Amino acid sequence: MMEAALVSRSAEQGALRARNAELASQLRAAALEGDDARIRRLLSELLRFQGLSKGQRVSLQMKALLNVVQALRCVTLTDDLTGLCNWRGFMQTGTRLLDVAARDGHAAHLIYLEVKDLERITEKIGRSAGEVLIRQMGNFMRDLFPSYGVYEVIGRLSGAEFAALTTSSEYASRSAILLRARRPQTRSSDLPELSLSVGVAHFNSRRPVGIDELLTDARQAMHEHKRVSQLASSEMTPHTV
Repeated sequence: MMEAALVSRSAEQGALRARNAELASQLRAAALEGDDARIRRLLSELLRFQGLSKGQRVSLQMKALLNVVQALRCVTLTDDLTGLCNWRGFMQTGTRLLDVAARDGHAAHLIYLEVKDLERITEKIGRSAGEVLIRQMGNFMRDLFPSYGVYEVIGRLSGAEFAALTTSSEYASRSAILLRARRPQTRSSDLPELSLSVGVAHFNSRRPVGIDELLTDARQAMHEHKRVSQLASSEMTPHTV
């Protein structure tokens, strides 16, 4: 009989743990979606757990609230369309990566990219097509920098502008990135070829600079590439008199 009671208690505890994990997952989803009514309902359900001591209920509620806080923190640092870092997330994580690079004596490279003609494509094909192109760009960034989250930081900084900070030199040049962007598997057949303006700035651990200065240098290089490309395009276009 004692053995049966122990088995029953163990099964109850397992069921409670499973339910706690389920509620935590639902709370994270509700927090990410900003669903206040659902959050209140789930928290109320936590308060009504049966068969738990007061201490157990408090512990369970604290875990759930920590999950909500974690989810909300993710929202403030993540771009909702691509799942990459947003501006704040990129700056925070990039600062930490540069600190480590300076400490360990490693070089780093900041790549600033802009999707060309996004506004024109959106006006011509539709907003949903523009969003597809942005998501496609997010996937392209993940393919370029597969160590993101560990040795690299990638983010969407504004509507059509993206950035990566990496200690790898594989895609630390404009030519390598533009060549990769021309591969057929990097784009949808329903959308134009992924056309980019790219700027690169390099971090020297012997003369370290902050993330703001590095980002400014890379952005300026990107705008110069964009200007030169537009000039070359206009010179190639026949003019009528």
